[in-house]
Amino acid sequence: MNGNIKRTTSWAAWLLRHLLPNACALCGGDSDDALCRGCAAQFFGAAAAIARCHCCANPVSAAGLLCGACQAHRPTFDHTLVAADYALPVDQLVLQLKFGHRLALAPLCAGLLRDAVQSQADYALPALLCPVPLGPRRLAGRGYNQALEIARPLARGLGIALAAQLLVRVHDTAAQSSVAPEQRRQNIAGAFTVTDAALVAGRHIGVVDDVMTSGCTLNEVAATLKRHGAARVSNLVFARTPPH
Repeated sequence: MNGNIKRTTSWAAWLLRHLLPNACALCGGDSDDALCRGCAAQFFGAAAAIARCHCCANPVSAAGLLCGACQAHRPTFDHTLVAADYALPVDQLVLQLKFGHRLALAPLCAGLLRDAVQSQADYALPALLCPVPLGPRRLAGRGYNQALEIARPLARGLGIALAAQLLVRVHDTAAQSSVAPEQRRQNIAGAFTVTDAALVAGRHIGVVDDVMTSGCTLNEVAATLKRHGAARVSNLVFARTPPH
């Protein structure tokens, strides 16, 4: 009986692969999974081996070190974990999710980020996850928050509660990508508030986002959470823009 079930399952899988062929989200080649083995190893396996500053996730010479920028001006957040660098071709996953309405890529990004988090054996998981919120205008224009779409499957994968509305954006700021680097901190200042301080007080909060560039948005989020009593704030971000 078990042998018949296994044969039926194998036949069904073969039939699905041929009737509904899947393509790698990065290279477009045939793949049974969202990423082919080659792309997964090249763009994510290698990225996981990079020594990164545990505070901001920029590359450093050896694991466990803080980068020079974090030594000089320590951010308000305590830790950052990323799945990959925001560079070709990985950036296309984010762009297609964010602007191409390919919501099916969110679970892929979440799975890769989950693997990166779980690869850090000494990392204590947050008690709660929350996404970086969009402002009402941008949310209405896009129709969804890509950070929330990543946070949902990430929370399930890590077994952590998700507070989707814990943070709200009270100022509809200009997109950080459209603002000069020296003005980004001012642009985002005071943009967020916490809806339930009791969920935050004394706890380790994980903040989920798709991309981290200057870190100003995540720093403002961390400052907001800590003003409401958060003991620790970690950033769980799919991709990190490399320093220039």
